[in-house]
Formats: sequence, structure tokens, C-alpha cells
Amino acid sequence: MFDLRYDLIFALVERWSPETHTFHLLCGECTVTLEDVALHFGLPIDGNVVTGVSAIAEPDALCCSLLRASPDDDESNFSELKFTWLKANFEHLLVNATEEELMCAARAYIMHIIGGVLMPNSNNNKVHLQYLPLLAYLSNVRSYSWGSAVLAMLYRELCRTTKPDTVDIGGCLVLLQSWVFY
Repeated sequence: MFDLRYDLIFALVERWSPETHTFHLLCGECTVTLEDVALHFGLPIDGNVVTGVSAIAEPDALCCSLLRASPDDDESNFSELKFTWLKANFEHLLVNATEEELMCAARAYIMHIIGGVLMPNSNNNKVHLQYLPLLAYLSNVRSYSWGSAVLAMLYRELCRTTKPDTVDIGGCLVLLQSWVFY
């Protein structure tokens, strides 16, 4: 967990302009850039676009294929993985784990990082399955522009949060707070 200063974050949200994607401050306009994402997190900002199908046709098969396990949800058409399920199934590895088990655990860990730090939803308790196919070949993961995806989601969440009926915020708030202090 990160020690987030929500008072600071919501003060920034009040100054966010959805039209220009900038913060309007007394000193002028400023914003989080791709360079900031690269500097703060070391994420690639060049490369393949992070995209995914928002509706996975066979989520159970996808999970079984890449994680060797699937949630026992009543819904056969789930679109997200709960962090509690990821932790329960991948927190402990046997000393004599096979390479395949290690790869599945690595995918689960990366999914948790994606959904818990880089691109969390406003509840911060699940990660969307659309990212799992991007982890099929772990050697290719660095070829994606994760920094662009993180920044795009942060911008989207800042814009969404400026609406009067919104009470929560998602996106990479760790990046936002780090950027402010930097």
C-alpha cells in the first residue's frame, strides 16, 4: 500500500481541465507527461499500443491457458480478476515449482501490479482481463508502451472525476502524487 494524500489529490482534481488535460494553477497550466511516467516508473513509452478486447469471449479458457487456474465465480463470463483470488492462488510457490508454475505466478503478479498500482479501478480490488493476453509471452511484455496506457487512464479518470456526481477516482494516483512532489 502507498501512503496517498487524498486531500492533495482532490485539490488537484478541482483544478483539472478536461478540455486541455492540464491543471490550472496560480503559476499557470501544467500536466503529467509521458516523460514523467518514464522518469517516475521506468515504464516504456514507445512500442506497441496496450490494447485489449474489453469483452473476452472465453475468460475461463484464457485464465486456464495463461494462469493454469480460473476463478470459481458463478458467472462464466467474468471480465475481471479479484485481487483476493490472485493472492489466494499465487501468493505462495513451492520450492520445487516448475518453470510453467513460475510463469503463471509471474503473470498473476504482473496483473496485480497493473490493476493495483498502474491502472487501478476506483475500487482498487480487481484487474481487467484485457491485459492478460498481453502477458502470454513474458519476453514481449517490455515491447508495449505501458507508460502511455498508464497516462491515458490517469487522464480519463481525472476527466471522469471532474463530473459533479463522481465520488471516487481510479488511475495511477501514486504517479500523480509523486509528480506533484517532484
